[in-house]
Amino acid sequence: MFGLGGGELLLVAFMALIFIGPKKLPELARSLGKGIREFQKAKDELVDNVRSESVETPEVTTVLEKEKNPDPSGETKVSPS
Repeated sequence: MFGLGGGELLLVAFMALIFIGPKKLPELARSLGKGIREFQKAKDELVDNVRSESVETPEVTTVLEKEKNPDPSGETKVSPS
C-alpha cells in the first residue's frame, strides 16, 4: 500500500496517535473514510455518465469499433456517410 511496509505503517500510526491523540483519531479516520467514499461515488457517477453518453453517440461507437477491429492491411477505410 503506497510502497510502505508493515513497520512503516506501524510507525505512521504511532505518530498519528501521538500528534492527534487517542480521542480524535477515530473521528479523523471516520471523516477521512466518508470523504474517500464521496469521492469514489462522484467518480463512479462521472464514469457512468461518460459511458452512457458515448454509447448514445453513433460517431463514438463507430470509432470504437474501428479501434477494436483494425484493418489487417493497415489501410484506413472511410465509410461514406
